[in-house]
Amino acid sequence: MRPLFGRNGDVCSLLPERVDRREDVEAFKTHLPSNQNSLEARQETRSPASLPCSAFISGEAGGGLAEEGVLCCDRSHYRSDVCYLRGDARTDPSTSSVLLYNAPRGAAPEKVRPYTRKFEESIMRSIDEVTIVPVPADAGNGTDARERDSLRRRCDVRHPAGVPAVVFSTGGYTGNVYHEFSDGLIPLFVTAERFGGEVVLVVLEYHYWWLGRYGAILERLTNYKIIDFRYDRRVHCFSEVIVGLRIHGELVVDPKLMPNGKSIKDFQALLHQGYSGKPSATSSAPLPLPLATPSRPCVDHAKAAKPKMLIFIRKQNRVILNLPHVVTACRRAGFAPHVMNLRRQTPLPVIHAALASADAMVAVHGAAVTHFLFMRPGTVLLQIVPVGLDWAAESFYGKPAQQLGLEYLEYRVAPEESSLAAEYGLNSTVVQDPSVISSQGWWEMKKVYMDRQNVTVSIKRFGELLRAAKLHLKKNATACGGKPAAASHAAVR
Repeated sequence: MRPLFGRNGDVCSLLPERVDRREDVEAFKTHLPSNQNSLEARQETRSPASLPCSAFISGEAGGGLAEEGVLCCDRSHYRSDVCYLRGDARTDPSTSSVLLYNAPRGAAPEKVRPYTRKFEESIMRSIDEVTIVPVPADAGNGTDARERDSLRRRCDVRHPAGVPAVVFSTGGYTGNVYHEFSDGLIPLFVTAERFGGEVVLVVLEYHYWWLGRYGAILERLTNYKIIDFRYDRRVHCFSEVIVGLRIHGELVVDPKLMPNGKSIKDFQALLHQGYSGKPSATSSAPLPLPLATPSRPCVDHAKAAKPKMLIFIRKQNRVILNLPHVVTACRRAGFAPHVMNLRRQTPLPVIHAALASADAMVAVHGAAVTHFLFMRPGTVLLQIVPVGLDWAAESFYGKPAQQLGLEYLEYRVAPEESSLAAEYGLNSTVVQDPSVISSQGWWEMKKVYMDRQNVTVSIKRFGELLRAAKLHLKKNATACGGKPAAASHAAVR
């Protein structure tokens, strides 16, 4: 693997022993604001044509270096602000700034927090702010050209012309796998993929453990060492800088908004290359995962190997209280069930290998469902949805799974199957009308429906979904000459 920069410009080799494995479990929990509803799944649209800055950010404005620099910001989107610089751009870590020399006359300083949850004021206040300082060509008039040049910050590292920097933060909700993908890695792919590796990643609020966990993805987006903006005190000079990341929605890559038409399937192909040990994107284009096929195609299904089903379990909340019965039901339905208790330290290649070879995945709504990104098109995601989490389950996982080509099935927990019925009463507002609690904001909703709820699955109703999953996999036996079934969505209430 290519080495990536650690603190003070030191090289971090990406080997596990060099990774800072944080032991403070609380640091990995999602930080949630208490004063607003953060259940947001909003699809972005193309920037208005009146904002040419968007064309610079996406590369549609073309390249080329002009004598006078370019400085603009696109603040038209709900989820993120993104600024663009072209010309003589130099970093100043001591002031968390990027200076643009020969800036357009009249250009004003810009401030941006390069994180993709702009709508959450409380979390955005925790994100380091980058100041973009324009220095016009006539700055320092009254001095000769040599003296004006001496006023510029000296370049310690001059990056090749045409190799831009993309500046972003790994603060905020980083530590929660859903947010690491939805707010971080996928927006990074959206913003940086078009450069084909010829881009330098500049990270604010950098974590060694993040690099160790996602290095296999990052090295397929950049051919260069990562810069830790806070601790690398050197002045880096670029001909082009993008501060902030584009985001299309929850776990989404919208091909209509990509300059090259790439989609979430291309991001998945990058994951597959990174975690299966295939050659990097710099040496060959990512290949999509093959469609799911029977373990032994074109044979008698009665004698074929049973389809592999992974059951992701939780230990602290949203626990499946009758898990042994659920496992037995899966086995009786013709699956080979495997129970997985994911831990933060579980290596992603291990999770990827398990899911890339699985035919189906069962999981209660939660961040671990994000790993459906590792599954092959045509396989099945069966999400168990506790009371009060219907909308979040479908918006954050159901719809993205379908866009990836998965068969999405949903088991919606009935009021009497929720542990909340025993705590609050079956006929209580908490159980019968979750919208009342949800209207009080994300924190209240989380406290009740995510932190305090466990579930007991009806084996009869669950069995209906298992039969639907088995039928889909049988229809999807493409190796026997058929065509894969279209992704769909079924729910058992």
